[in-house]
Amino acid sequence: MITLKIASATDVPRIREIAFKTWPNTYGEILSQEQLNYMLDKFYEPALLEESIRNGHIFTMAYEDDFCLGYAGYQHNYQDKNATRLNKLYLLPEAQGKGMGKILIDTVVAAAKEKGADVVTLNVNRFNKAASFYKKMGFEIVAEAYIELDHGYLMEDFIMEKKVD
Repeated sequence: MITLKIASATDVPRIREIAFKTWPNTYGEILSQEQLNYMLDKFYEPALLEESIRNGHIFTMAYEDDFCLGYAGYQHNYQDKNATRLNKLYLLPEAQGKGMGKILIDTVVAAAKEKGADVVTLNVNRFNKAASFYKKMGFEIVAEAYIELDHGYLMEDFIMEKKVD
């Protein structure tokens, strides 16, 4: 049975653990090992995750029999707009393809609707296989973004949106 739980700062080690287990599988063919390590260290620094939770970012953790299989991280009122932003959605490899991603997307969309958002928005690496998953979930590509990081690294993303009904 799948249960969902809103994370607190005490869940940061588990969030990091899942990220460090899923990123090599997700991005291993897209990014160099150096860029992968850099981005994990930058985006999953414990103090940064704890601060984001304190600042209202929500991590919904998905559990099966007390074992966390993944999470969705999101925030409401993104850029002071009537939008909810899905910042992160990662599932352990063994949990992928079993409907857990859909459960998490549905949870984020329901939370967005409850907050009165018009859309759920996200960025996804244009070469990430997850882009097709998001399309199946009703997201549409609305723009492309090229985001420069330190050390000459570049994020090449699709910006996708799903209307909240």
